[in-house]
Amino acid sequence: MQFAVENLHKSFGEKHVLRNVSFSTESGKAFGLLGRNGAGKTTSIRIIMDVFPADSGRVLLDGKPMVREKVNIGYLPEERGLYPKVNILEQLVYLGRLRGLSAHDAKENSMKWLRRLDMDQFANKKLDTLSKGNQQKIQLTAALVSNPDFVILDEPFSGLDPVNAMLLKDVVRELIDSGKIVLFSSHQMNYVEEFCDSIAILHHGEIVLSGSIRELRRTKGRSHWLIQTGEIEKAVQYCRNSFSALVKNVDAVKEGVAVELLHEGGEYELLSAVGASGLPVDGVQLITPTLNDIFVEATTRDEEEGGAEK
Repeated sequence: MQFAVENLHKSFGEKHVLRNVSFSTESGKAFGLLGRNGAGKTTSIRIIMDVFPADSGRVLLDGKPMVREKVNIGYLPEERGLYPKVNILEQLVYLGRLRGLSAHDAKENSMKWLRRLDMDQFANKKLDTLSKGNQQKIQLTAALVSNPDFVILDEPFSGLDPVNAMLLKDVVRELIDSGKIVLFSSHQMNYVEEFCDSIAILHHGEIVLSGSIRELRRTKGRSHWLIQTGEIEKAVQYCRNSFSALVKNVDAVKEGVAVELLHEGGEYELLSAVGASGLPVDGVQLITPTLNDIFVEATTRDEEEGGAEK
């Protein structure tokens, strides 16, 4: 399946929440929809879920307008939406029935996912008797009970300890490997980087950056380098005093000295200068930006420019 949103616009009163938002993904891949709080992620998801319509634009599946009633979507919201004082299995079966399952299949699927998430011992408990992390796993069970083809995960790792986070990571991999479309929204960039092939970053309701994570990291250039050395203070002073024609920033880091070149393509001059420096150097390597670095740059650029203008 091919999924896409095209040119979404949405306003609430005079507040323009989404402007010309477009992105796409396909079965067997995870796509990251990222943004700071208030960027428009939840509004985009609610339009996809047909909670309310866009003012303009389209939500497409295989090139045709998506009819929500005909698509099996599993949604894990950031805010928990289950009933805290109702028997867990009863409400999972109820939700499965709402999505078209028979009572037998709804119960069977519920128990299958409860066992998969090590939660079957709580099937007849009430939700509010569980820890925050275990409530999150029940919420995930509710999202997956109907065996959806399209899964939307909004902050799925919220409240999970490292052991349960590892369990959920295995589940997410299984969903991707089984050919589901997975739309992933999280502020935890390490998880996004682990699962997602491509991303779109929303900022003030607009897509400010999108594409393959690998390509985005590659296009950030070759300006930042690490000089690995055990004599960090000495190396910092030397670089600041002797490399001023090559670098504009020199910083001490745990592994050595991080430098930013004045001009891209100056790495050969840097390597030559380091070799002639006499410093005890263990190596020189390119510093590849993390997704977190890319996200911060994309969502603070306008603020930095605004500050500079002032």
